[in-house]
Amino acid sequence: MGKEEPGQKAITTNRKAFFNYEVLDRLEAGISLVGTEVKSIREGGLNFRDSYIEFRGGELFLVGCRIGPYSHGNLLNHAEGRERKLLLHKREGFTIIPLRAYLKNGRVKVEIGLARGKQTHDKRETLKRKDIERETRQAVRSRRDG
Repeated sequence: MGKEEPGQKAITTNRKAFFNYEVLDRLEAGISLVGTEVKSIREGGLNFRDSYIEFRGGELFLVGCRIGPYSHGNLLNHAEGRERKLLLHKREGFTIIPLRAYLKNGRVKVEIGLARGKQTHDKRETLKRKDIERETRQAVRSRRDG
């Protein structure tokens, strides 16, 4: 996953993206938000579950991303599931998926990935590799403690 750089504060990560897709390239995109959305995101109200990037009329949109209502909002609070325009330069790709969101210099940024869907056997291989790494860490930890 993307490493945090100085001046960045992680908000959320799309862990399922790394399970379901092979991420080939990463890009940083700005995101068009209204004031209550920014405040809600700062409170941790962002969820990438079932979200994706859609290309329409030469522009990219973040679809299906949920930003909960701002806790101190009023009747003018934002629509929770509205589509949000991504601010990015043109680029070709296979599938573009949101990977993580973070604050950078006070602005909300979304890391998106150019990805190719994994086959079932690739997903199984990923799970096996994770299990082996976890077992190795546990063995090392128990040997160190024991």
